[in-house]
Amino acid sequence: MTERSPPASTSHLVLIPSYNPGPRVLETVRQARAQWTPVWVVVDGSTDGTDVLLRQEAAQDPGLRVIVLPQNRGKGSAVLEGIERAAREGFTHALTMDSDGQHPADLIPAFMAASQRDPGTMVLGKPVFGPEAPALRVNGRKVSNGWANLETLWMGVGDSLYGFRVYPIAPLATIMRGNRFMRRFDFDPEAVVRLCWAGVRPVNIDAPVRYLSAEEGGVSHFKYLRDNTLLTWMHTRLFIGFVLRLPLLITRRLLPRSH
Repeated sequence: MTERSPPASTSHLVLIPSYNPGPRVLETVRQARAQWTPVWVVVDGSTDGTDVLLRQEAAQDPGLRVIVLPQNRGKGSAVLEGIERAAREGFTHALTMDSDGQHPADLIPAFMAASQRDPGTMVLGKPVFGPEAPALRVNGRKVSNGWANLETLWMGVGDSLYGFRVYPIAPLATIMRGNRFMRRFDFDPEAVVRLCWAGVRPVNIDAPVRYLSAEEGGVSHFKYLRDNTLLTWMHTRLFIGFVLRLPLLITRRLLPRSH
């Protein structure tokens, strides 16, 4: 890689789950590497040849690691694979970002700095949409955000779906090992809610999101009916969990926050 690669962190890494993103993934990875070391990519059973491109890139860049899963398991499963390996190597936090160029790599240092200042929190990107953002997607996420805020008793989740965020690895891995959900498109919103339940406070930072056209190399795997059905089932489960935890959540809200 790069002549001016950032110094390697031993606690925080960038983790990019990737499934058939097209060749634009190389630009995404290079932008992330220009901002942070190390960057790990988990190739989630891609069939578009990007695993080869990424391995070639990693062969020239010691700050980049590529993990290839033999079959597509879903975003959450790819993240879990990455954070479990990262934990074994001593990392404590992972910034997740998409591989398709939608997320702002230039904000990686700011998000990492916020996490390093307050490592017990999760740092959530709060999306700032451009004029090209599909209205259906922008308005539809308001429903999920409303449910997430109810289910966390308004702990301060700025956005439940935006995947540009820094997670503390240990509580996230514990939560994911403890249930069989959170493995696909439901990963981001369920992770936020369950981490709030575990006492991990959200910190929100505005971050732009780009919806790239096909001409720009944009790739979307979002299926409106399938994924909204998955989200509906997820929030049904989470609401039941919220009711069961309500006394604890109310008590936690009433107690003064310790620093």
